[in-house]
Amino acid sequence: MAGTWQSNIAGRKAKAIDCRNSPPALAAKAATATIPIVFSGGGDPVKLGLVASLSRPGGNATGVTNIATELIAKRLQLLRELAPTATVISVLVNPASPNADDQIEEVRAAARVVGQEIHFVRARSESEFDAAFADIVGRRAPQATVSPSSRSRAA
Repeated sequence: MAGTWQSNIAGRKAKAIDCRNSPPALAAKAATATIPIVFSGGGDPVKLGLVASLSRPGGNATGVTNIATELIAKRLQLLRELAPTATVISVLVNPASPNADDQIEEVRAAARVVGQEIHFVRARSESEFDAAFADIVGRRAPQATVSPSSRSRAA
């Protein structure tokens, strides 16, 4: 894909490149360091190498992402406030999401800080939801949160 971008962009004088998700944004970044790139997507743009940091992207790429790992600790805190006697909190995760591993680690880190036991429930699609929720009920961990990765589709 990058070869196609390079041959198409290099000879044109585009004012900007609008990319709807990460793969085209990565290809555009590989093709040009001067044309502004605006992206949106579900991946972490820092980890993907699109930007230097979220607060100061640098370079010629900027955009938005629906990744919200920095909010995971806050969600866990709010859930604990709503259910202060919960001994286990379930977290529904889509293991097919490219962000699932990062989000699981963020939840684990946040849970360690507050001493909360976490039970991860995995569901790749709507067809797996019934089994996932039966697992949550069966473990008597009805307090649940949905990882942002559960709402995104697999790449």
